[in-house]
This record gives sequence, C-alpha cells and structure tokens, in this order.
Amino acid sequence: MEPFRRVAGVAAPLDRPNVDTDQIIPKQFLKRIERTGYGPFLFYDWRFRGDGVTENPDFELNREPWRHPPILLAGRNFGSGSSREHAVWALMDYGVRAVIAPSFGDIFFSNALQNGLLPVRLPEAVLSRWMDAAREEPGLEAVVDLEAGAVDFAGERQPIDLDPEARRRLLEGLDAIALTLRHSADIDAYEARRSSWLPVTGGAGR
Repeated sequence: MEPFRRVAGVAAPLDRPNVDTDQIIPKQFLKRIERTGYGPFLFYDWRFRGDGVTENPDFELNREPWRHPPILLAGRNFGSGSSREHAVWALMDYGVRAVIAPSFGDIFFSNALQNGLLPVRLPEAVLSRWMDAAREEPGLEAVVDLEAGAVDFAGERQPIDLDPEARRRLLEGLDAIALTLRHSADIDAYEARRSSWLPVTGGAGR
C-alpha cells in the first residue's frame, strides 16, 4: 500500500454524525472484485438525485472547492455499520487520504489503517471549530503530518494520537501481506524443516 507521511490540501466539512458504511458506499456497488473503481459511487445516495445521474447541489462534496478533497472533516462515529472494506477503498479512490472525526466505527478504523487511509481522532469541540472555519473560508487547507504527529488547520495544531505500531506501518506502507513477506526467509526455513517430520499422506499402500 502507499505510505502515508504528509498530506496537505483542502479540508472538506461533512458535518453529519453516524455516517455508516452503507452511506459511504451503498451495497449495490460491492460486486466488483478489484479494490479500485469505487470512487464514482462514494456517498452515492447523497451526491445524486433519484435518477443516479443528476447531482444534488446541496451535498457538500458536490460544491467547489470541496470536490475530491484529500482531507475530510467528519462527525462522530464515522464509518459505523457493516464491516465493508469497500468504504475505505471508495474514499481513497475518490482522493481522500485522511478523515478527521471525533470517533470512528471500530472495524472501519482498522480497515482504514490496513489500506493506507489515516483516521485521526480529535475532540468534538475541535471538529466543531474546524467545521465552522471550513464553511466560513471554503478552500482552507489543512496539513496532516504523520511524521511530525500533528494536524494543522485554521491556525491551530492538534496532535495525532495513534498506536506506534499502526503509525509505523502507515509511514512504511506496510499492509498485512507486506508484514508477512518481511518474514519470508523464516517461513521458507520452517517449510524446509517441516518436511522432515510432516506425516506422509496418500492412498493405500503408501
């Protein structure tokens, strides 16, 4: 996965609590077998009218300069609901690299870390201030610096509180497969030893 070190860009406000994974990527779009191509369907029921084509002008991400923001300011309990990794894929395919919210659904939080999307937990009072600042000055940019361990926005700096191991994996771009492959030599050595004691299986007479 792509390492996450530092992202700077427009922070878009999505001031809605309890945004669940079905709202992030509706279930009818989960039939793809790739991890890409989900971006056009992100927040589908909010972005489009009933015909699925006409944009809803009232939805935040349909307005400039908040289209395809690299940083999303969100409400509490973001990513709640069913455990679909596709929600993270859709956000990243749309261009989002960091989501800042007071709290996250546990499984979404884990999926985000596994795929290179940075979830940043900050107090609700901070998000309230930042939402107001983003609306008052559309296009205001934030800097999310995982190496420095801080987010800068609207003249304010807040620390990124993240487990050290999760931070290391994001900085180095290590997903579960990459972590396993780091031990490939040990795995090969074990497999070579195992053949000496592994029981032989087969048909009759062996």
